[in-house]
Amino acid sequence: MRTPAAGNLFIVAAPSGAGKSTLVNALLAANASIALSTSYTTRPMRPAETQGREYHFIDVDEFKAREAKGEFIESAEVHGNFYGTSRVWIEEKMATGDDVLLEIDWQGARQVRSLFPGAVGIFILPPSIAALEERLRKRGQDSAHVISRRLLAAGAEMAHVSEFEYVIINQDFPVALEQLAGIVNATRLRFHTQAARHAEVFHQLGISAGR
Repeated sequence: MRTPAAGNLFIVAAPSGAGKSTLVNALLAANASIALSTSYTTRPMRPAETQGREYHFIDVDEFKAREAKGEFIESAEVHGNFYGTSRVWIEEKMATGDDVLLEIDWQGARQVRSLFPGAVGIFILPPSIAALEERLRKRGQDSAHVISRRLLAAGAEMAHVSEFEYVIINQDFPVALEQLAGIVNATRLRFHTQAARHAEVFHQLGISAGR
């Protein structure tokens, strides 16, 4: 027996180059019960990306039209590009008891929290600015100008880390991944989640889910 409260919503944010996507992808590969929300963006598609996998790539006019219809739970402009997350898809997933993970920036996280106050915020930090710059350059996806702009933006983004419940410093990847998985597992053991996912057990034991 499941209720809308059975699904958890995880928000993962980080400055560009901190390793957020790599950590999230590794988590999802080991945990099929978490659904990754695929955002809409006006950012150009990169060579290794696929339409509908990393993002739904659309133009600015379509993005603005969807935004005007209220289709996005959150939207933001980042580095000159627009990003938005589907509200309907998230609500449907959580209503069936599925966990949902969002990769968004701190601005988007604020908007999501206003509608889903129970969302669990996780911020990924690099071990240093030097390490962040090195990772951006090794990635080979951006020009020197874009890298400089991302580094300048990193400080402003990290200033909002206190708005998140959990902070992971991604210095050693296996350790960071273990910490991320630990947060997910602990969240699933919270009272309201267990009560929603195992309502019959709680009922048989005479435990009130309303506590």
